[in-house]
Amino acid sequence: MKRSFLLLSILAAISVVAAEAPAAQAAFNQPGENVAVPQNFAFESNSQEPVIQGEKFHFQTEVSRLMNIVINSLYKTPEIFLRELISNGSDALDKIRFQALTNASALQTNPNLNVTIAVHKDKRIITITDTGIGMTKEDLQKNLGTIAKSGTSEFLETMSGDKADMDLIGKFGVGFYSVFLVADKVRVTSKNNNDDQYIWESTAVDDFTIAKDPAGNTLGRGTQIAIHLKPDQDQYLDDTRIQQLVTKYSEFINFPIYIRRTKTKTVEAEPVVAKETDKTTDDSEEAQVEDAKEEEPKEKAAPVTITYEEDDLMNTNKPIWIRDPKSVSETEYDEFYSVLSREPGAKSMAYSHFKAEGDNEFKAIMYIPSKAPKDLYQRVDHAHSNVKLYVKRVFITDDSTDFLPRWLGFLKVVVDAEDAPLNVSRETVQSNKSIKSISKHLVKKLFDLLKSMSQDETKYADFIKEYGTALKLGALEDKSNVKKISRLLRYRSSNSENLTSLESYVSRMKKGQKDIFYFTGANVDEIKQSPFVESLLARGYEVLYMDDPVDEIVLSHLGGFENKSFQNVGKSDLKLGDEDHSAETEKELEQKFLPLLDWMHATLLNDVEKVRVSKRLTTSPAALVANDFGWTANMERIMEGQAKQNKDATMHNFMKNQKKILEINPGHPLILGMLERASKDPKGYENDKHFQEMAKVLYDITLVRSGYSLKDGVKAFAGRVENMLRENLGVDTTAEAEFEVPQAEPRDQEEIDAEIEKREDILDADNEKPGMMSPEELNKMLKEFTDSTNPPMAAPGSSNSQQPEAVNVEEIVAKAEEELDSESSAETKEAVHDEL
Repeated sequence: MKRSFLLLSILAAISVVAAEAPAAQAAFNQPGENVAVPQNFAFESNSQEPVIQGEKFHFQTEVSRLMNIVINSLYKTPEIFLRELISNGSDALDKIRFQALTNASALQTNPNLNVTIAVHKDKRIITITDTGIGMTKEDLQKNLGTIAKSGTSEFLETMSGDKADMDLIGKFGVGFYSVFLVADKVRVTSKNNNDDQYIWESTAVDDFTIAKDPAGNTLGRGTQIAIHLKPDQDQYLDDTRIQQLVTKYSEFINFPIYIRRTKTKTVEAEPVVAKETDKTTDDSEEAQVEDAKEEEPKEKAAPVTITYEEDDLMNTNKPIWIRDPKSVSETEYDEFYSVLSREPGAKSMAYSHFKAEGDNEFKAIMYIPSKAPKDLYQRVDHAHSNVKLYVKRVFITDDSTDFLPRWLGFLKVVVDAEDAPLNVSRETVQSNKSIKSISKHLVKKLFDLLKSMSQDETKYADFIKEYGTALKLGALEDKSNVKKISRLLRYRSSNSENLTSLESYVSRMKKGQKDIFYFTGANVDEIKQSPFVESLLARGYEVLYMDDPVDEIVLSHLGGFENKSFQNVGKSDLKLGDEDHSAETEKELEQKFLPLLDWMHATLLNDVEKVRVSKRLTTSPAALVANDFGWTANMERIMEGQAKQNKDATMHNFMKNQKKILEINPGHPLILGMLERASKDPKGYENDKHFQEMAKVLYDITLVRSGYSLKDGVKAFAGRVENMLRENLGVDTTAEAEFEVPQAEPRDQEEIDAEIEKREDILDADNEKPGMMSPEELNKMLKEFTDSTNPPMAAPGSSNSQQPEAVNVEEIVAKAEEELDSESSAETKEAVHDEL
């Protein structure tokens, strides 16, 4: 007994290896020419289908209630029927293959293992034929007569050995009844090696009939399902539609799936050859000799069109995810990605092929496309998923957003769940807890893949270029993985032209530095020239350059990294770490520049919150700083774009109009010159109009250099600059430019009359009715049009050159007038006239 058990276990293991090995699997991938697709459908004769004279049985469960569940709960689309029936056929093929491991004669009745689909448009019937194990009369009664029952569970129980290796798809029989979504009658013909061929027939009312097939054994072995389509299901009579559904749902079934098509081709007819012989006899009465004359073929026969049937293989792609990753080549991964993405020749940036074991077993392949979809970030707000869920290689859905977070919508993933429950419906399997667990595994594997990619700076830089924004969106919405995502972020830095991670930045921080310094802008070049980074770079601090609009929001959301806070150098509260050493110096500078600070604050009272001496400037005269809760220039640009889509801009206007802080550079010559002028008369700023203009121009320039837009517009700024130039040149600021130009003269009456006459001609032409043009004019117009559009019939000078004949409009009009005169009704005359 133990030896038998061991033998069966070994055979079962060998069968799994054979299923994965292409050479071994080829034995089961024979063409479907041996599949019986009878034209009379067992009981049909001359298109007359008599009632089956057999035993009648009643369903054990009320079919009307079942159909209500099938239509309204289990399946959202009728096309599912094809997937379910092909899956059942795959199970039947697997069963006979397992039996053949211990009984070689099981396959003698038909060595081919495949599924063949045929469409009979004239009879509005689809047949699905498999060469699987088939069903006995008892099996037909039990499996198709009892709702939610199939023979798979019993088959597994009868097999001794390691049943875990038997990768059968279905364990319940609900799927078969999906056929009644499209059929008003179903006839199942089945032949098992242990019984005769029987027919099961039902119209899904309350009973079914089973009878022995009077046609005898036409199948050899297997099952054929004849689906009599409902009147409104003609779409399934198109074999192209059938092929689309097979590609969608059953592309990776282990066994070949054929579709039988009727084709025609033209062939050359064989010429008929005649032979002539001459008979001669010599004087010595030698034997008669026949000399064959030279063969002379008759006149060549015309080509002949012949009609024939041919089986086309529909599932040419192989499910490489069920194989050991070590046995799959790079070329195979690339080819499979092209199939998955439906883009011939498409390449992926990276992939991960893995198998999860434990509570939830599944196999998966995850791809990162080499290029991000153009609409990737436009579709973030609506449901989307690139995860294809399979169960035992049968497609279930790609319409679930529960597998991956939205920010990972760029991934292309195939998941094949081994132990997902199928007891209710493959449409609802995605809501199972085990499927939710798969989602966590997928995200974990993605982080492993990205961590591996980050070891290659060049390769990872390509990923950041395409999907860096997706990572940042993940940091905003995926709270459970925000720390992992923060380690994968990359930014440009003042330290190097290459991208750097936050982890690397922290490792290079200076002594006493507590914050991670960054600045945001439209592009890196603009950030480098910003006055806000001058002092930091001069001190030797590293600054992160962030040119993605979402960067500032992301860092505000992160709050910090490894106990280091993020500090926007464009904000008010900038701490460099040397404040204690320069506190006395700052107080002295504040006192020294007090007259200038007062003058400028009074001049810009409506524009700035306050004016103060800066510790962040080195070469720029001034900078405009947002307070800690205000908008920086970058954030203002972002919110400006959103405000255009939002009619209620009250909050936007409030934030935009918040006053900023003006910081002046105590070491800049311009500021020192303005200080000298203010110190001469600390209270005299009201009388110094030139200073006021100078302060406003400085403010406008600082607005632009700090990244903000001009508050009063370009015209006001240009006017201030012009006034300053006039004063420097000693030109009167109130003087206006002198110019002399000729004045345009009004139209005279003659021109007006000509215009009116021309307009009347145009209106008359618009109101012209058919028949107003003379026959000569119409004939001339048609001839010119014909000559200009129709090319000559032959080359110029050719003897057989033909020119198109001119249309004789006079004859057409005369004939039409005769017809009009013959009409008695005035309305009829008018209608014909309009038609002409």
